[in-house]
Amino acid sequence: MPVTHSGYVAFIGRPNVGKSTLLNCLLGEKISITSPKPQTTRWQIIGIKTRPNAQIIYIDTPGLHHEEKRAINRYMNRVSSTVIFDADVIVFVIDAASWREEDQLVLEKLQQSDKPIILALNKIDLLKDKTELLPIIDQLKDKLNFSDIIPLSALHAANTSLLEEEIIKLLPAGPALYPEDQLTDKSVNF
Repeated sequence: MPVTHSGYVAFIGRPNVGKSTLLNCLLGEKISITSPKPQTTRWQIIGIKTRPNAQIIYIDTPGLHHEEKRAINRYMNRVSSTVIFDADVIVFVIDAASWREEDQLVLEKLQQSDKPIILALNKIDLLKDKTELLPIIDQLKDKLNFSDIIPLSALHAANTSLLEEEIIKLLPAGPALYPEDQLTDKSVNF
C-alpha cells in the first residue's frame, strides 16, 4: 500500500512536558535528547516515520516560556512559535498533573492557528488515581476546539499508538516527502 498521507506534525508545549520523549517513543529511536533540565532541546529536531499508508514528519520544538532575557531564549521561542503556522497538525503536549502559566502562554499562541490541534495529556503514569483525568479533561476541553484529547505516557508508550492514528487521520493527502528509510534531517554529528 503506497503512502497516501504525509505532513508535518509539531510538538508544542512548555519546557519539560515530554515533547522529546514523545518523539523518541513514536519513532522507536532516540534521536532527540531528553533530560529533566529545562530547555534541553534548543533547536528544531525532525523525526520521520514512514508507515505503509502515511509518512509523518514530527517536529520536536524547544519549550515555549516567558523568560526571554537571553538571546538563546528569544531564539527558542521564535522557533517554536514559527512552527505553529508551518505544521499541518499540532500536538499540544502538557503535563497531565498540572496546568501552569506557561501552558496558558502556549494556548494563547495556538489560538492564532487554524491547524488541527490535538491535546496530549502526558505523564499519566505519574497520576496515582486515573479518575483525576476526567475533571482535568473537562476543564481543558473548553479552552480550545481540540481535534482530540488523548491522555498518554510517552515514557511507557501508553496510548501513543492511539495518538499516531489520530494524527494520520488529520494529515493532508499526499505522497512521501522523504525517502522511506530516512529517520531524521540531522546528521549523526549533530
